[in-house]
Amino acid sequence: MTEKLLPATSTASRPRNTRVLLQFLAMGLVWGASFLFMKVALTGVSFGQVVWARLVLGALALGLLLLVGRYRLPREPIVYLHFLVIGVVGGVVPYLCFAWAEQYVSSSLASIYNATTPIMTALMATLAFRVERLNRDQVLGVALGIAGTVVIIGPWGYAALTGDLLGQFACLLAALCYGFTLGYTRRFLSSRSIQGVPFAFLQIGMGAAVMLLLTPVVALSAVSLTLPIVGSLVALGVLGTGLVYVWNINVLRSWGPTSASTVTYITPVIGVVLGVLVLGERFGWNAPLGAVLVLFGILLTQKRVRLWAAGRLTP
Repeated sequence: MTEKLLPATSTASRPRNTRVLLQFLAMGLVWGASFLFMKVALTGVSFGQVVWARLVLGALALGLLLLVGRYRLPREPIVYLHFLVIGVVGGVVPYLCFAWAEQYVSSSLASIYNATTPIMTALMATLAFRVERLNRDQVLGVALGIAGTVVIIGPWGYAALTGDLLGQFACLLAALCYGFTLGYTRRFLSSRSIQGVPFAFLQIGMGAAVMLLLTPVVALSAVSLTLPIVGSLVALGVLGTGLVYVWNINVLRSWGPTSASTVTYITPVIGVVLGVLVLGERFGWNAPLGAVLVLFGILLTQKRVRLWAAGRLTP
């Protein structure tokens, strides 16, 4: 279709395409760095305070964009119930899981576990919400993803439950929550004409409202603030939980869901590189090997690699 466009149209669309590409790259950088931000913030505040600041700052940033853009919020009451669900399951719970887990596991390992989200999404979309059916390659992809996850965990190295092992399970629970949220959104909200900024604001805003209600439980303990800790909290909230959601929507609408989802390949790389270079983190042989299996499983699940001929794929 590109060849049929008039030169003027192609020239006019070039700045927009460049802007979308930059937003995509910024998404991968910010989301990948989020695990570093959490690790730094945990040196001065509790894991609950990390999540409280993340959601409240993210909601404030998105609320400001909502007011400046004069966007309209939906009127149907049921929509707000759906956003409450994804605000809790797609925000509060996974953010708490990752922040708690990073007290015991490295930021690099947490970013690798976050990359299992497409595998979890495929499971949720197929088994829980029944909005998709997996073909033979996709089933193999899910199996490889699960096998890769087991390799990353390395159960042969544990004789009993430890903080490290529980932290890894918490990361997996967070990824499962993201998978549930994507399936739930597709099932109950995708068909509604809600603009991107209001959509992001309602999801993050509902999560922030829940955290505000939980303030006496999660946010009133002592803190030790330094410039790096404050900067990490602001970056995690305003960027990682605010502006990036708007960039994600722009990329999704310009490139489509399959291409937009390739940010999954960038975030663990950024997370691992920053963890190693900035924090001096190290991990065993099993984490990279498991990550490769997960990545190949994602490629199969997203139909980017095929092992069987198209005519033989199971519907």
